Amino acid sequence: MDGASSPAEEQALVTSFLEIAAGQSPGTARQFLQATNWNLEEAIQLFYVGNDAGAAVVSSPPRQLQSDIPSPNPVFSGPVNDIEDENAQGGDVSDVRPPLPVKRDVLYDNAMFYGGLRMGGSSQAARPVVPFRNFEEEMRRPGVWEAENGSAPVIDSSRDNLASLYRPPFGLMFHGPFEKAKDTANSQNKWLLVNLQSTTEFSSHMLNRDTWANETVAHTIKNNFIFWQVYDDTEEGRKVCTYYKLESIPVVMLVDPVTGQKMRSWRGMVQPETLLEDLLPYMDDSPKDHFANMSHKRPRESSKVPQRVKDENEDQELLRALAVSMEGVEDVGNHDEKDADIDEKTEICPAKTPTYPSLPEEPKPDRIRVCKVGVRLPDGRRIQRNFFLSDPIQVQA
Repeated sequence: MDGASSPAEEQALVTSFLEIAAGQSPGTARQFLQATNWNLEEAIQLFYVGNDAGAAVVSSPPRQLQSDIPSPNPVFSGPVNDIEDENAQGGDVSDVRPPLPVKRDVLYDNAMFYGGLRMGGSSQAARPVVPFRNFEEEMRRPGVWEAENGSAPVIDSSRDNLASLYRPPFGLMFHGPFEKAKDTANSQNKWLLVNLQSTTEFSSHMLNRDTWANETVAHTIKNNFIFWQVYDDTEEGRKVCTYYKLESIPVVMLVDPVTGQKMRSWRGMVQPETLLEDLLPYMDDSPKDHFANMSHKRPRESSKVPQRVKDENEDQELLRALAVSMEGVEDVGNHDEKDADIDEKTEICPAKTPTYPSLPEEPKPDRIRVCKVGVRLPDGRRIQRNFFLSDPIQVQA
């Protein structure tokens, strides 16, 4: 209960305090309750913690009770009496030491949330604590790959050695939201490499320890990609999970910064050799080159037939196409004969254009007696004509 609203409630809190802290006066109980804004639990805790189990705040016995205490032996009363006289002159023994000020604190420092702030933005809910991660040291020191001149950071203790094994690669990471990481990758014409992690999955920490800490992988990513790492319980992490429909964590994705398309993904722990082998094709082709190649592909031709064609022109085009087809067949036959009789010198007469009878009038569409014949011309056009089912093949050809 925070803040009593009536004298009756205040008196009830005082009574409860005296039942727990036996032997205390109502004034002492009221003093501790007022210091904690009438919160009984905090008042009891303050009483025991701040006063060494309540012994220091017990009121001194009244003066009239002190007179009943027998005086010490005169033989040993010399130095002791002097000390008692000094204490008596120093102040009133009935005074009670004022209570210690209320102090509130949290079990974990803000540095425990440092990883979340660096890897996806602030999170309102408390994140689970990683036992082998030292976020405070990560905040004060540079990362493994941020050491200048290639020198590794100095480790002071075995605890720091363990924490450095699972430290995220801050030197490789892009610090900012997902959209800014994508814009940066687009401006630098680099692929965006996204690593979505979870504090509850040990595979995420294995990626930090074995894959991202690999020198070859780190060098390749730093020169050819924009690397962005985030936890799945942050705002940015949840947004990426929803957009790409991710169900299992951890996951590594290669994203096209131009279109936002997921080009490739790896789930769980990815060995350095496997990751480098899979990333090799994307290092030869930048995102903009890939987008340009996709844009310059030949568009599919339209199969629609022009409607503004007269019947006479259709007949002429059909005859011309059939004539060209027959010439091709005769040319093939002539070449075969020439190869067979290569030793004989024979003169090949030029092929004459065959004559065809004029086409009869085109019948009207009829599903029972009429069929439709279509011819696609070399220029891409397609013409159609109706024939009777009883017409001989010579008329159709």
